[in-house]
Amino acid sequence: MLAYAPAVAARGRAAARSSSLQPPIPLSVPWLDDAETSRVTRALAGRLAGNGPFCAAVERRLSERLGGVRVLLTTSCTHALELGLMALGVGPGQDVVCPSFTFVSTANAILRVGARPVFADIDEQTLGLDAADVERRLTAATTTLLPIHYAGVAADMDALLRLAADRRLRLVEDAAQGLGATHRGRPLGAIGDAGAFSFHETKNVTCGEGGALAVRDPEVAARAEIMREKGTNRAQFLRGEVDKYTWVSEGSSYVLSDVLAAVLDAQLDKFDAIHARRAAVAARYREELSGWAAAHGARLPLEGPDRTSNHHIFFLVLPDEAARDRCLAGLRAAGVMATFHYVPLHSAPHGRTLGWSEVSLPVTDRVARGLVRLPLHPLLQEAEVERVIAAVRSSLD
Repeated sequence: MLAYAPAVAARGRAAARSSSLQPPIPLSVPWLDDAETSRVTRALAGRLAGNGPFCAAVERRLSERLGGVRVLLTTSCTHALELGLMALGVGPGQDVVCPSFTFVSTANAILRVGARPVFADIDEQTLGLDAADVERRLTAATTTLLPIHYAGVAADMDALLRLAADRRLRLVEDAAQGLGATHRGRPLGAIGDAGAFSFHETKNVTCGEGGALAVRDPEVAARAEIMREKGTNRAQFLRGEVDKYTWVSEGSSYVLSDVLAAVLDAQLDKFDAIHARRAAVAARYREELSGWAAAHGARLPLEGPDRTSNHHIFFLVLPDEAARDRCLAGLRAAGVMATFHYVPLHSAPHGRTLGWSEVSLPVTDRVARGLVRLPLHPLLQEAEVERVIAAVRSSLD
């Protein structure tokens, strides 16, 4: 049963009306209420910059969720990826293998540290990196694998970890969508050498714009802490470990404001409730659409005992682009704000500029042509879920 408090569910909803005079159902809405307001008020009375009490509290809470690895808050997941690669020594002359089916930040972070992104294909089940295709693309210049966990479903980490160990490669997880999901009981983002998370407004928990880097090796974490603070040992100074701080390394400004950390602190209080609400919606979609998907040659997100999802995205992969476009048109006509996902990076304008236009990534291209994302957020009400299901069922008639 999907039952949400009307006063909470009303927040963030668009005032516009669809042609059917029903309010449109947005793809994603954050759950914000007085808890965030109260926490921000407290932050405004204290420290506005980074490394304040809310940053410390949130880093501690995230570390506990991730099995004790060191966590550093950043201004975005993009910056977390850059910081992780820098701290691991990834740079010019090195290749980093990543998917083309990902957000631009994955490849941009590689380019920003001076390395070269090498695009590999994804597998049909997880929509994460296909380890066999990754292996075919390894060269003497390859130093790092950078998988993403699409929709909060783990990539094939067993195969990728074996490949990384056999070839002595680093493995950095783009877990922008993965907080709260696991692979064989291990938290996504805390399995490889480093992991990056996003707290963008579309994510399960949010502070509007923000991210975090999780690092297993204490020495790498110490380097990342310095690089995050403009290459200074300011964090050590704030902890009273040195009597002054100074420039000790290359770095940049990746520290998250304590005001945004306060928002995130309130969001973490709701983490389990958000997860439960998203899981209930995803379960309803799966129950009601599995038969429809089988009849129309569509696929739903992977389920299995080795993976627990955080239900960040619920998607359909239609058999072709024509079916996808018909489905999207039907959903939008019903006031359901569904969308496709992603333009593969190898086919995007900058990807072509980098010389990737001719690379063969058949699964990536096929999935990108067929994928439809359905609304999924913790403020969806039961009647809205029913509208989405009905719209999907009628979209290809």
